[in-house]
Amino acid sequence: MMERLSFVLLVLLAGCALQSRPQTGDRPVVVGTITEQQSHATALLQAVSAVDDSVVWVSGHQATWVRTVDGGRTWVPGAMTGPDSALEFRDVEAVSTTTAYLLAAGPGEQSRIYKTTDAGRSWRLQFMNRDSAAFYDCFAFWDKTHGIAVSDAVRGKMIVIRTDDGEHWSAVAEDGMPPALPGEGSPAAGGTCLTVRGRARAWFGTEPHARVYRSDDQGRRWAVVTTPIVSGQGAGVATLAFRDEQHGMALGGRLLKADDRSDSVAAVTSDGGEKWTLVNRPTFSGAVYGATVVPGMPGYVVVAGPKGLDWTGNDGRSWTNLSDSAYWAVDCTSLHACWAVGPRGRITSVRFEPPVRSRQPPIER
Repeated sequence: MMERLSFVLLVLLAGCALQSRPQTGDRPVVVGTITEQQSHATALLQAVSAVDDSVVWVSGHQATWVRTVDGGRTWVPGAMTGPDSALEFRDVEAVSTTTAYLLAAGPGEQSRIYKTTDAGRSWRLQFMNRDSAAFYDCFAFWDKTHGIAVSDAVRGKMIVIRTDDGEHWSAVAEDGMPPALPGEGSPAAGGTCLTVRGRARAWFGTEPHARVYRSDDQGRRWAVVTTPIVSGQGAGVATLAFRDEQHGMALGGRLLKADDRSDSVAAVTSDGGEKWTLVNRPTFSGAVYGATVVPGMPGYVVVAGPKGLDWTGNDGRSWTNLSDSAYWAVDCTSLHACWAVGPRGRITSVRFEPPVRSRQPPIER
């Protein structure tokens, strides 16, 4: 679903080293600084996965991936050629400097999962979707070998496949999945329509009914709830970000309406996803496609959408804008290492630092 999200917004790159205003309130005051990177890619980059502050993998359209192993000082792109060159790698899972997974989203056999263990010099096809009605949207991993992927609903059920060895994928039994609602699917926007935490917890969001599915057993059995996020045709939950097994944020909106200002685009949970409460929307218009927590900083979430990049330090009670350029996805490993990606090969570094205080002249006595 959301095949239409593959369009590329015609926007110019923003200037580098832009600073956001510090938030105030009950969180520490920090300043967010963004710096444009030289990705050497031109495709729409739609997903990002950081191993640590130095190693980051990015994926996108035109069968493209990009990697840095030095914290963004240099980026090396790659792409599949021949008949696979049209694949849209809408999700990436980074394991190490040499190992990563790519998920190609699309109808039928265009949905695939690849793995490299030699830094992208070669890729092994692990899974190819043989169901013409299925469309795989995103995947997530608890560790380097245990992961799951989700497809739009087929024959009345959302489809989930799992791996326990990082090599082979198999479908979850249908009796572990609640009935889907008409037209239900997960938006294949920023690679975070599905997320995991701990050793067994998983969640994925859907549209057009703005629901969140949750599992406590590595995706074998699922429960589902309706969130207060705006629903309807082309609307719903596009991204999820959890800081632990209980506290998380779901975001989305009207996914194809860039100027929409609906209030109901962000909600939080403190009970693992059983109940959701609306919070304030980010400052930019339109929907949120991607989101990530900042590790070790409870309440800090960075979000991305075609109309901007925002952050909150208080679980969405207030938001600070970082950029009004277009972004699809974002990931953080620390306050000093966040990465946002978007159209035309855009990769942007985001760092949070205490504000620099101006030195006051000494008082004459």
